Amino acid sequence: MAAMEADNNELFEKSLPVRVLAVDDDERNLLAIEEVLDGVGQVICAKSGEEALRFLLKEDFAVILLDVLMPGLDGYETASLIRRRERSNNTPIIFLTAINKEEAHMLRGYDAGAVDYLFKPFDPVMLRSKVMVFVDLYEKTREIERTAAREQLLLERALKATSDKLDAERALRHSEARQETILASLPICFHARAAQAPYAASYVSKGVERLTGFSPDRFIADPDFGIGRVHPADRDAVTRSLSAAHETGSYACEFRWRCANEEYRIFFDQGVVARNGAGLELLGTMQDITEQRHLEGQLLQSQRLDAIGKLTGGLAHDFNNLLAAILSGLSLLERQVTLDGKAAQVLDMTRRSASQGKDLIQRMLAFSRRQELKPVAVRMSSLGDTMTGLVAPILGGLVRFDWHVGDDIWPVHADPAQLELALMNLVFNARDAMPSGGTISVRADNRSIGHTGQGLGAGDYVRLAVEDTGTGIAADLISKVIEPFFTTKPIGKGTGLGLSTVYGFAKQSGGTLRIDSEVGHGTTMELWLPRSRGTQDAAKDEPVFESGSVTNSGAGLPATAEEQLPTVLLVDDSQSLRELTAMSLRQSGFDVTAFSGGAQALAAIEREPERFDVIVTDFAMPLISGIDVIRFARSLRADWPALIVTGYADAEKISDRPPDVALISKPFEDAHLVAAIRSASRRR
Repeated sequence: MAAMEADNNELFEKSLPVRVLAVDDDERNLLAIEEVLDGVGQVICAKSGEEALRFLLKEDFAVILLDVLMPGLDGYETASLIRRRERSNNTPIIFLTAINKEEAHMLRGYDAGAVDYLFKPFDPVMLRSKVMVFVDLYEKTREIERTAAREQLLLERALKATSDKLDAERALRHSEARQETILASLPICFHARAAQAPYAASYVSKGVERLTGFSPDRFIADPDFGIGRVHPADRDAVTRSLSAAHETGSYACEFRWRCANEEYRIFFDQGVVARNGAGLELLGTMQDITEQRHLEGQLLQSQRLDAIGKLTGGLAHDFNNLLAAILSGLSLLERQVTLDGKAAQVLDMTRRSASQGKDLIQRMLAFSRRQELKPVAVRMSSLGDTMTGLVAPILGGLVRFDWHVGDDIWPVHADPAQLELALMNLVFNARDAMPSGGTISVRADNRSIGHTGQGLGAGDYVRLAVEDTGTGIAADLISKVIEPFFTTKPIGKGTGLGLSTVYGFAKQSGGTLRIDSEVGHGTTMELWLPRSRGTQDAAKDEPVFESGSVTNSGAGLPATAEEQLPTVLLVDDSQSLRELTAMSLRQSGFDVTAFSGGAQALAAIEREPERFDVIVTDFAMPLISGIDVIRFARSLRADWPALIVTGYADAEKISDRPPDVALISKPFEDAHLVAAIRSASRRR
């Protein structure tokens, strides 16, 4: 385009001379023509037809003066060739001839392309006047062409300017539409409002409709509309923030606002003070932060539960040590002292209370997710008969129990005993929420989640829902009911550990517990558990001993003369439990050497590796754990029998124990420990 404009400018600004081509083989005639046409135009002389044609290939001429008779190409032949060429076919030709004015001769010349004749010797005045006519005509034609080219260029420039303007307008409209679409898609709106109460809006972007359900016109038409729908509890704080903007130059406030669906959403409004022609105004943005605040609340709740869980797990571990010492002491008293009926009754009541404390600790461990689970593939439909047989008779005549779990439900990967306990806890909570009776329904369905969120990772789950028609739970209490020791029941009616136990079991199993409730309309407790991929998950074949699983029938008695009991290396950082355990084992006939920590035990093992037959070690100890003790011992003797005793099962660490090392949970019965030691020594 720039090159075309340069050519046109050259055409308009550069004034080229008018050229006249004179063709004659007589130089005298050429000199005469040059003299006569001086001032009319630039005369180009050619001495032959061939030379004239060469000039015509390069230049344009206003008129051609062509001699008729020339050697080589004569005037007729030259004129004929000139007319055949596109560049020169319209150039006027005046024949110069000395022949008389014969009609045939002149017709031949006109037929060859001539427009006029001049006869030699020609009159200078006539020659000049005729040439000037064609020169003037040529100049006028060239001026017309220049004018037309100039007008064409101006037209093209105007069209291009119009086209560029249209393109710019289209691009601007497209940009504005794209910007408006982007802004409308964001959870934010832009606004301008008055700097004085009631802070009437003068501009609101379209994004406000997506946030609130109201169009921008609604805010602009009613000055009190925006501030009037702020939650009453937040209105004073918003007014103070906007009023203070005069002094600070900016403002920021968070408030609840009633949207078109009558639901309160949380908005964050911030802006600056600007000066317009009429005075001051507030320019700002408003953003919906409801979900952000909800997620922050979930995070705080999760952190709170995690902190409570860690505290609960630590307390449970310490209480297990205390309960283990109490039970061991009771067993020693029972074996060493002959008790009358009343004393035996007191001892039995004390042991029963300690056992109840053990059950309480197990619930605390379930919430803190430190209980040991034995997950297998469990088909939910198979629990129907068990749950109906166990639960239905206890619910009473006013409560109806419906089990709606089909055979199409996926198997779950969970501990069967803990799953049954969790279901019973949920059912009993539902029963307690219906003092006047109602219906408890248990339903299940298969769910696949393609994203992570709400406490679950991506994968396949079974959702087990326990629904009741009871009193419901207030919204502000839903997040608290899973905390340990929190209960909505009257004093003495509950421990506050039921739902916390279910929550801990679900989280430790890889699922979660969700609660949906409305006061007066009942509650739905959703237990989400991961799908089992195996058709039959066999329980791990591990030597794990549960407290109370071994009876006292001979297990805790002294060894017979034929039986050689193993020598025991006992490690426990709890002094009372260590001493009572060592005393109990010695009464059962074992040779026991006790140490208060892992470092002392390692030194004894290294010093006398053949002295000890079985290692009985606490798991959680300062600096050196029970696993470290066993690993060091087995670096000296690969098949060294060993047991781990623990107040809680830390899944991450206990899973590192060798598969042939039994795990004994505190508190334990003395007979249980004796049986485990004997079993370990036999496997050697």
